[in-house]
Amino acid sequence: QIRLQESGGGSVQTGGSLKLSCTSSTSTISDTCMAWFRQAPGKEREGVATIATDGSTFYADSIDGRFKISQDSSKNTQYLEMNNLEPGDTGLYYCAKVLVASRGPCTRLRPNEYVFWGRGTQVTVSS
Repeated sequence: QIRLQESGGGSVQTGGSLKLSCTSSTSTISDTCMAWFRQAPGKEREGVATIATDGSTFYADSIDGRFKISQDSSKNTQYLEMNNLEPGDTGLYYCAKVLVASRGPCTRLRPNEYVFWGRGTQVTVSS
């Protein structure tokens, strides 16, 4: 069982920045795919970005270069750095993880492709 804990959410004005963190309760020798998702009120959960064990990253088409996913394996922590935030970025941000069979880029952005989830951290962007 892998437990995930998000942190770093908050309230900012348009144009502001936030850096979210996702810490895993345990490290694993298995390769993993880790993703950030977000869910706005009344909308479906959508994938934002992924990072694989080897550090390769993948972003949703809707992400226009304002977000950056990264990781510090020594701390079992992944990050989502968000810049130039807009009101449309408001939502509950979740991290999720799944064990994968082989090392390499991860392009999984559907919620049902992930097994372990955090409880989310709220991001609110006001105009």
